[in-house]
Amino acid sequence: MTDAASIREHMEVIGADGVHVGTVDKVEGQRIKLTKRDSGEGAHRGHHHYIPLSLIAEVEGQKVRLSANSDVAVTFEEEKSDPPDHDI
Repeated sequence: MTDAASIREHMEVIGADGVHVGTVDKVEGQRIKLTKRDSGEGAHRGHHHYIPLSLIAEVEGQKVRLSANSDVAVTFEEEKSDPPDHDI
């Protein structure tokens, strides 16, 4: 797995096929948070999506290359989820 510390804000995230998937906002835990502006389509547009670090093949220059093609990688995107409610 690639060292998450080498991933920086505004890096381009591309699929194994070289197609643009998103832009890094930051790394949170074991996921890359993509910028709102460049994340999701249709009803999913305008909020953050996340890509698991396990999909990263390598970091090359200013690009984060994924191990999956872009059309497959977007199926792994997660939307920000709210913490579950706990009854006390």
